Amino acid sequence: MATLFYQGHASFRITSEEGRVLFIDPYAGVGYQTPADLCLVTHEHYDHNAVEKIVRKSQTVFIRVAQALDGGIYRSFDYFGYHIEAVPAYNSHHKREETVGYLITVDGITLYHAGDTDLIPEMAALKEKKIDYALLPIDGFYTMGPEDAAKAADIIGCRHLIPMHMHVGTDFDIAQAMKVHSDKAILVRVNQKLELK
Repeated sequence: MATLFYQGHASFRITSEEGRVLFIDPYAGVGYQTPADLCLVTHEHYDHNAVEKIVRKSQTVFIRVAQALDGGIYRSFDYFGYHIEAVPAYNSHHKREETVGYLITVDGITLYHAGDTDLIPEMAALKEKKIDYALLPIDGFYTMGPEDAAKAADIIGCRHLIPMHMHVGTDFDIAQAMKVHSDKAILVRVNQKLELK
């Protein structure tokens, strides 16, 4: 089955059943030695776009905001067994036209990496996507906080909520993560691998 590996902050590595590797917001932690098939960047802040860490294959595909939000239209992509959909993400620190979230479907599992965003009205439309895992930021300054992340999880109807982007300047903050009061919440620590099922 597909797996998720949490590198810290907003950085994740997903590996499909057939071994295709996707990175999201490379920056934190370890695990970049695995060559990437795909790399998604939610926005161009330094702590989300360290693409120089990515080990490239001859056909590694990079999707950044310029491709994901093209001409004001949120785009979809299909590569290596992954279906990717860009979706809105924004707040007072992140302009709508410069930030996206991603829906990622692989091996029958749908994940939502929200990017750096607040709880926004557009999240209501995600309920129909039947999201299995929502990766939601909770720092409470540059993004929504723990309480709004719990609300977002209910609004989008995900099965599981994985807190991320907990405290800028650290890869993981257990005290902040424990402020997420939701029966959907799963605590995934840095360097922990999760089977997606």
